[in-house]
Amino acid sequence: MVAFRKLRSKFHDDWCSKCYCPMREVDRKLFMLPMMVGHYVSHSNPAYYQKNLVPVDCKADIPTGMYACGVIVYHCSDCGNHVVKLSIFLPVRDKEQYDDAFLFEHGELDDFLAKNHILF
Repeated sequence: MVAFRKLRSKFHDDWCSKCYCPMREVDRKLFMLPMMVGHYVSHSNPAYYQKNLVPVDCKADIPTGMYACGVIVYHCSDCGNHVVKLSIFLPVRDKEQYDDAFLFEHGELDDFLAKNHILF
């Protein structure tokens, strides 16, 4: 059973990579990423997102042609681990065109989460 959970955790963001148990989503927020369409550059450094993400209430608050970032925080009730997933996308009409996704599993964004009143 542990081997199955370990395998599943590699393919599912909401499964803990430490104890291989399912995690629950504790918070979700939307941000604007000040980068225009056609000028997207991938960044895996958490400091970039801490400096550049701008909180918004809804997708309608994001100017046309600007990228968005969905932040989802997962928490493992079994071992206490928390994971932050950033999903970078371009809002196009009623759809979301995803360009990147990053998982931060070592507290790299904890200061950013606290500053933006995101639960973790």
